[in-house]
This record gives sequence, structure tokens and C-alpha cells, in this order.
Amino acid sequence: MNTETAQALYSKLEGKRYQYVDRARQCSKLTLPYIMTEEGFGAHSRLETPFQGIGARGVNNLASKLLLALLPPNAPFFRLNVDNHGLEQEGAPPELVTEIEKSLQQVEESVMDEISRETYRTALHEALKHLIISGNALIYLPEEGGMRVFHLDRYCVERDPMGNILYICTKEQLSYMSLSQEMRDIAGNADGEGADNDVNLFTAVCRKEKGWKVWQEINGNLIPDSEGFYPLDKNPFIPLRFSRIDGEDYGRGYVEEYLGDLQSLESLQRALVEGSAAAAKVLFLVNPNGTTRAKTLAESPNGAIAQGNAADVSVLQLEKFNDFRVVQESIVKIEERLGHAFLLTSGVVRNAERVTAEEIRMLGQELEVAIGGLYSLLSVELQMPMVNRLMEVMRKKKKLPKLPKDIINPVIITGVEALGRGHDLQKLDMFLAGAAQIVGPEAVAQYVSVGEYFKRRATSLGIKTDGLVKTDEQMAQEAQQAQQMQMAEKLGPAGIKAISDQAKVQQEQAPEEE
Repeated sequence: MNTETAQALYSKLEGKRYQYVDRARQCSKLTLPYIMTEEGFGAHSRLETPFQGIGARGVNNLASKLLLALLPPNAPFFRLNVDNHGLEQEGAPPELVTEIEKSLQQVEESVMDEISRETYRTALHEALKHLIISGNALIYLPEEGGMRVFHLDRYCVERDPMGNILYICTKEQLSYMSLSQEMRDIAGNADGEGADNDVNLFTAVCRKEKGWKVWQEINGNLIPDSEGFYPLDKNPFIPLRFSRIDGEDYGRGYVEEYLGDLQSLESLQRALVEGSAAAAKVLFLVNPNGTTRAKTLAESPNGAIAQGNAADVSVLQLEKFNDFRVVQESIVKIEERLGHAFLLTSGVVRNAERVTAEEIRMLGQELEVAIGGLYSLLSVELQMPMVNRLMEVMRKKKKLPKLPKDIINPVIITGVEALGRGHDLQKLDMFLAGAAQIVGPEAVAQYVSVGEYFKRRATSLGIKTDGLVKTDEQMAQEAQQAQQMQMAEKLGPAGIKAISDQAKVQQEQAPEEE
């Protein structure tokens, strides 16, 4: 039995989480209100709709870009790296290393097939939205497959000064009617009592010296057979942060950094919408002391001839055009700043008649580099734990072989690594273009190895070259065949027969020499 219950642990950690939840709800109201709802939100509650949509567009756009960068659909986001030095010390021949790398490539493809089959991308996209808005999310990878996302108001964490996780505790509300009879007995409710109420399910994950200890409680009572133990790098509960702040247990959201602009935009947009609605109202005023009657004006159809004086009738006007113009200009400036922050295309491209494609690409790449620090954090706290957990689950299901830790280790190759390869590709192209411009294409073809250029360019783009780019042996063989064909054409039919006879003699003598 645990010395501290999961419910007591959750209550102890809950007080430290309040300021983060409150801030997350403020950010959610201005972007996607359903991400972090108010406390007590239920089926009969209503969400407030913001007056501006730039926040929602920005969050959805940034979450989609991060998803494609961290979990690309057509390529693995990790590589199983082989310790060649360790294999050489054990006396492994180079042919064995090549076979091992081919086998590991099949393992990588199997893991990516599992991710596509279990729809991890859908859940991860939800988690990324929570990270951008609230700065925190907890994903759970069970052995049955799939992924679940816990919102910030449903879990608590505690970290040490180095940022390592010490405790994770979740709280779920379950319907009493959905429980089995055994679970009802554990919950402490007799039949018929509390049937319309919810029961609380607590899950505690505590770090020990050699791994993670996990257990569950329902209404404060321990659930039998719920206790378990996981290795340090195989924890199914993975807490995520958008940003790392020293001394804090939780992260801060990206929206929080631009909360001032979003609040200003919301206020200005609301004032503009309400003012425009008032200005759009058409109201005729009639001089009570004039000859024109209000009844005549109201009942006369279009094109009718009526008695009256035009000076007696006027139209109510707000005369706020200049004020609205100031508001509109302020809104445009704020939207431009937020467009740059959330990588929106409308915020990247300048307002001009001629905008080149190269200018758009350079600006986009510049903004991608601006959030490179986020890639680094997520590769450590999301991608690597996710790979280790998925491989462990697949190994238990006999879908993957057991790999030696001291020789084979996963390495993340997307995110910030992909940004680095993109810079290498840009430098490579600039080098060749500059060399061709200065010394000419003939000199470049003479001094640059085309095969090595193809390999480096394919590596930068993440493309497999097996079977696509010819090897040096294939090129030499094709050159030899072309040379023989040229000689045969010069010598005629007799020469062709002589060459074929010579080749047969060489093939017959080869086994005898061996």
C-alpha cells in the first residue's frame, strides 16, 4: 500500500497549478475557447465567441506546421543509429554493418506504419494546440494502442530544479452507471446510491530510483491490480511543455507571449464591429415644426409624389469616419505583427505589386528558424520519449525484435535537425551557383563529383537514394559496355563475334584459376 494516496497527491499539487490554468483560460478565450473552458463548464454551458479570428487562425496554422515538422507523413522522424565503433571492436565485418542498417530501416518503417495505423497524428495535433495556448499537455500511450491527451486542468506535475519529472497525477470523472459491479464496490457506493453522480479516478505516477511506480484509486480506494512499474525511458505518461522556465513545474504558452496584442485586437475589433453596426442603422429625422409630416414620409411608396419640404427631413449620421479609420489602421498593424508571430502567409508577404517567389521562401524560412528553439525542446520531451514508448509497446506485442541498447539508439532527424539540413542545402546550391558564375559550368563539372552532390542533396531533402542514383560500379559497368559497343561498331560482325568468344573464354578460365 502506498504511503500517500493519489488523491492526496493531486490535492497537494493542485494549488501550484492555479495561476497556469487561469492564464491558459485567458489565452483560450481569444483563440480557441473550447481548448481550456471555465471551471464548471458542462453540457448546458455556452462558449463566448471572440470578435476576431486571427488568434484561431494563428493557432491552427502553427499547430499544423509543427505537426508536419515533428511527425512528417511520408518519412520517419527518427533514425536508429548504429555504434560502428562498438561493432568494430567486436570484430564485425563491414558487410554485417550494412545488413544491420538495412534491418534497422525496416524497423523504422514498421514504427511509422504503426503510427499511421493508430492515428497518432490526430491526437498529437490536439496536444500541439494545447501547447500553443496553455503551454502544457499530457499525452498517454497505452499498450492497447492510440494516444490520449490530458488537458492542463486534469493533471498535475512536479519537477526537480533540473526540470526532471518527479510526480504526475491525473484526475478523471467517470459515470457511476458506466462502472462494473466490482468497481462500484471499490468506489464505496451501494447499489442505487449515487447512480446519477460521477466518481473520481486518480492515477499517480511517482519517480523512483530505477523507474516509475504507477497506481490508480477510485474515490480514494486503491484499485486492485492497478499497480505497475515502468523503466525510466518507457513511461507511458509524457508531460509536454511549450517553453522551459527554470524553477517552474509547468511551461508557458506561445499565445501568452502575444496576449497583449490579442487583447488589444479584441477590444478594437469589438468597438469597430459595434460602431459599424450603429453607423449602418438608417434613421430619418423630421422637423416637428415643418410642413412635412412623418406619416407622409413613412407611408409614401418609392417614386410617389408628396407635399413637403426637403429641409424638414435629415438623416442621422455618426460622423465617426476619422475615428473608425484610426481604429482600422491600428487593427491592420496588430494583425501584421500577429501574422509574423504565427507564421501566417498574409503576415509574411509584404504588401507590394511585385513579390517574388524567392522572397516568400526566404521570409518563410526566416520565420521557421525563429521557432527553432521549440523544435529542440519538443524533440527531447516529445519525440524521443514517444519513440522509446512505441518501440517498447511493439516489442511486447512481438512486432519488433529486441534491440541492444549499447549498440543501437534512436536519433531524432526532424524538427531542428531538418532546419539544419535545409541550411546545408541552401549553402550547397549557393556554392555551385557561385562557382558556375565565376569559373564556368565546365570547370564545375571537372572538379565537382556529381554522384557526391546527388547524395548530399538527397540527404538534405530526406530522400532515399537506394535504386534511384547509380553507384560508381554501375557507372563504370555502363561505360565499359558503351566502349565495347563502340569497338564492335568499328570492327563489324567479325569483331562482335571475336569479343563474345573472348568473353566466354574468360568466364571458363575464371573457375579454374580460383
